[in-house]
Amino acid sequence: MKFVLTFTAVLISLNSIAQENPKAVLKDTTGKNGTDTNYVKVHKDSRVDLLVKKQAQINEETSRAGRRTDKGFRLLIISTSNRDEALTAKTKVYTYFPELKAYLWHQSPYYKVKAGNFKDRKDAEAYQKKLNRYFPKGVFIMNDTIEVKSVKPGEEEISL
Repeated sequence: MKFVLTFTAVLISLNSIAQENPKAVLKDTTGKNGTDTNYVKVHKDSRVDLLVKKQAQINEETSRAGRRTDKGFRLLIISTSNRDEALTAKTKVYTYFPELKAYLWHQSPYYKVKAGNFKDRKDAEAYQKKLNRYFPKGVFIMNDTIEVKSVKPGEEEISL
């Protein structure tokens, strides 16, 4: 047995020595006139540049008109480890209060459903009383980062 192991070790080491030097495999790729002979020539359609410019414009417009965040309040509807229960609560919020936006957060092992984007605590308290009818375990007001739609000139800001 020792002989077989020794013989195998010798064969592996001799085989390793016989491998080429990786530095020797890499050769100079410059041509006779000093230019690099390894290159790829790309034929690009001119319409690609137009599409890139168009997408850049769209991205710029949507980022301006997109949502921004601010400090505010959200209502914590439910905090449970049961995903189906959380989805049911979110659906119930959308059913009875379609003007509120509901959020489903997963913080392992809990699923939390929060609703609304309130700047003022009094607005949140008014909805808290309404939501308590549908969620008897209790609805809590939480400090949170809320989404605020950007206001266009001539419009007033409404956040729920």
